[in-house]
Amino acid sequence: MQLSIDESSLIVYEALASDVRIKIIQLLSKNKMNIKELAEELKISSPIVTKHISKLEKAGIIKTEKIPGKSGRQKISILKVDHIEINFPKKIYHSFESYETSVPIGHYTDYDLKPTCGLATDKEFIGRVDEPKYFMDPKRVDAEILWFTQGFIEYNIANFLSENEKLQQFEISFEICSEFPFSNDVWPSDITFSLNGVELGTWISPGDFADTRGKFTPDWWPNNINQYGLLKTIRITNHGTYIDGDPLSDIKVQDFDTNSDRWTFKIEVKEDAQHVGGVTLFGKKFGNHDQDILFKLFYL
Repeated sequence: MQLSIDESSLIVYEALASDVRIKIIQLLSKNKMNIKELAEELKISSPIVTKHISKLEKAGIIKTEKIPGKSGRQKISILKVDHIEINFPKKIYHSFESYETSVPIGHYTDYDLKPTCGLATDKEFIGRVDEPKYFMDPKRVDAEILWFTQGFIEYNIANFLSENEKLQQFEISFEICSEFPFSNDVWPSDITFSLNGVELGTWISPGDFADTRGKFTPDWWPNNINQYGLLKTIRITNHGTYIDGDPLSDIKVQDFDTNSDRWTFKIEVKEDAQHVGGVTLFGKKFGNHDQDILFKLFYL
């Protein structure tokens, strides 16, 4: 589950702001339980447990199912999520000028990939899934989600820096996760990023998520396959390369020829990676974030 620092996430923060509800989450992380079982473990009444369960369910943290029991059908509570990520507002670098380019995920310029794979617009699948040739379908430019198990996909943007403008930082952000047939919250994938042929480093994606529907995922998309990814930001600075503030490599902005007329960004799962767990990319009409692949060049 991904949260933002805004009012839409308050229901989750409020649900977590309780010792009792935290204990319920801890209990449900081990076993599915009914109201009576939870009440006995927590040593509080069943009506009070029911109120706490209702808040956790409204927040999307747990779900309840009715199953046959000794005295008829009973409600069982089940934990829906195993991680929560909070996205803070991005820091704005006031001292730098910047160029910004937004690239739809279907506007790739090269690829070489293996199934499972596929792509779709916000209205329909593009061709048949698991057939790489459909990545050359003219409709690919309208893709809002794409996925593959191994190989790479590549994007190009123009380099608008002039000769007298000095690059200070390069920022690339996108919504991404692993690729698993249907979905699997625990499915690590070693995803490697490169810029102009220089390897920036490898990030391990934790899984492929379908515990809840993406905010922008269209209604026709099935519930049991990838719903959303994680918003990741790569920053290449004068000190090194970072992903969401964590070190990725020692590559610095000084390592690039800023006189080149273009920037080439590659997303890849190598054949010899320890975790060949694929890639899913989300455009602005899929997943949890209203953006495509966003490139920002900060300069003086």
